[in-house]
Amino acid sequence: MGQEFYLEIGSEEIPAGYITPALESMAQQMVRFLDDHRIAHGKPFTTGTPRRLCLWIPNVAERQEPTVVEIIGPPKSVAFDAQGRPTKAAEGFAKNQGIDVSQLTIKATPKGEYVTLVKEEAGGPTKDLLERMLPDFVAHIPFPKSMRWGNLSVTFARPVHWIVCLLGQDVVNFTYGNVRSGRLSFGHRFMSPQWVEVHNFADHRENLRRHKVIVDTEERKQLISKGIREKAASVGGRILEDEDLLDEVAHLVEYPYPILGSFEDKYLALPPELLITVMKEHQRYFAVVDEAGNLKAHFVTVANTVPRNPDLVAAGNARVVRARLEDARFYYEEDQKVRLEDRAEALKSVVFHAKLGTSWEKVERFTHLAKWLCERLCPQSMNHVLRAALLCKADLVSGMVGEFPELQGVMGRAYARLQGEPEPVAQAIYEHYLPIRAGGPLPECMEGTVLSIADKMDTIVGCFGVGLLPTGTADPFALRRQTLGILRIILEKNLRFSLEELIDQAIPLLRSKMTEPADTVKKGVMDFFRGRLHHHLVTQEGYASDIVEAALASGIAYPADAVLRVKALADFTRRDDFEALAIAFKRVGNIIKEGKPEPLRPEALAVPAEKALYEAYRRVHDDVVDMASRGDYAAALEALTALKNPIDTFFDAVLVMDPDAAVRRNRLALLTAVHELFNRIADFRKIQTG
Repeated sequence: MGQEFYLEIGSEEIPAGYITPALESMAQQMVRFLDDHRIAHGKPFTTGTPRRLCLWIPNVAERQEPTVVEIIGPPKSVAFDAQGRPTKAAEGFAKNQGIDVSQLTIKATPKGEYVTLVKEEAGGPTKDLLERMLPDFVAHIPFPKSMRWGNLSVTFARPVHWIVCLLGQDVVNFTYGNVRSGRLSFGHRFMSPQWVEVHNFADHRENLRRHKVIVDTEERKQLISKGIREKAASVGGRILEDEDLLDEVAHLVEYPYPILGSFEDKYLALPPELLITVMKEHQRYFAVVDEAGNLKAHFVTVANTVPRNPDLVAAGNARVVRARLEDARFYYEEDQKVRLEDRAEALKSVVFHAKLGTSWEKVERFTHLAKWLCERLCPQSMNHVLRAALLCKADLVSGMVGEFPELQGVMGRAYARLQGEPEPVAQAIYEHYLPIRAGGPLPECMEGTVLSIADKMDTIVGCFGVGLLPTGTADPFALRRQTLGILRIILEKNLRFSLEELIDQAIPLLRSKMTEPADTVKKGVMDFFRGRLHHHLVTQEGYASDIVEAALASGIAYPADAVLRVKALADFTRRDDFEALAIAFKRVGNIIKEGKPEPLRPEALAVPAEKALYEAYRRVHDDVVDMASRGDYAAALEALTALKNPIDTFFDAVLVMDPDAAVRRNRLALLTAVHELFNRIADFRKIQTG
């Protein structure tokens, strides 16, 4: 039975968006450390507030598990002379390991005989290991931006004020900056600013509650959700559901207290999206709607304290939001004095990126891509697509979007409707930005779908063309999100067009801007799409990484088709005889050579086994090609199983690398033809087998 481990890092208020990634990293880092150091443990639990990040793990073993390690020393020929006497190399190795040279043994390895030492390592105390590790652990908690304070060299999201670290009842002692770990936490900054002694996590959670801190994030969310619903119901409305806002507000408060506010009915004449954005993005207020979903002149905010006079706080919140709404109404009325097509002209003086030209140039480029896509996906919508392409960035130079950037697209749609544009055009102006976040809504109309893909592809190819590539920690142009957005649109709408051909359309439009060779750009973009699709299929769809890699190796020009191959291959691996089939298929791929093969000469095949393989290949070839072209990869894989026995017999009876060069080349050509047939579905060499 182990002991519980509890770590709490207390600081000044951490930005809401920093908290969840930090907690996830803390759990991952700690589990990795415990596993790497052979320390048994339970499942980690993380939670946090704006002022504390908490990690709790039950049943952490007090000591490492012992292990037997094998240490390889110098080669036998170096460690011992011709008479078998130890050399200085052997003596030095033994001395470094703290043993007598007589305890060394000799082990045969693929590289020859080596001096070896096998010894048992006793497990050390977990507490000692944690004390050495934790300063570095805290330093590696990731934040979008970190800061230093005082004259210290350490960094954190915000200055650290206390650290609680316990293993069982013992304090795990370490120092970070000028803060030494202990067992003292702190209550609510305003309502209970007192030190709180910690002995275990369960009691601590209840003790913090008495000190006006709801430390459990999920509990805070439930309290907020319940409270804001009750406030909305008190005026005959309901809360406009917004899970993202609920998550954010839960990370802004330690002790939530909902407050109902209101504004004048005259502001309801503004577009609903505008009102919602002002309340959400600028004030973190929850909008209230009636049963029909129409906005009411009310909102609910969540305070971090219980105010003495809630009505006074509500009035103050109302004054703030009223000022923002008045600004919005002014810009809304002013913007309508200029038509969208006139605003579009102003994009000629707006720089999209110094290396990629103006926003007007970008519009011209993705209009060409949208036209190309429209011809293949929805030719009947061409007029609407071209009109929407012209207008879709025009609201970027409007007063409203200048003041409220979150409303790009939203205001373009609103202004398009006001000036009488067809609804597909207005909707496409809004939808071409979608999806704006991972898992967010996709465009619904084909006009918006086409524009969304075209705009994103221009950005992706352009950034690759001028070397603006994402790194492991930074992606300033959101290329990962935009790439995944294109893939989601293609997959969920089952669109069929070639990504490679679309990239081929984009590259010439950017040639005057590009600093990288066209071939390099195309390969880089395709590899990037492959990586995003692989990540999506493994992390979101749950497919095995090697299966995905094998299927995607056959190409991703048509992503929906590639996913069909992944699904069929995953099902195929569940066959009882899959292992034997995969080994046979892999043998073919493993022996062929890279480069262009010699033409296959069937008439030169003389050995019965090679003739039998060729005949089997010829019998299934057309069926496999036809099935694959129709996307019936399950049937194609089933047809390929007929090649297993001929392949096994071929390798048993035929020497592929025959001394006769002509025979050798012809046999390699036969195997290449078989491999290319397999490769219409997957590269079986990438599948892991026992």
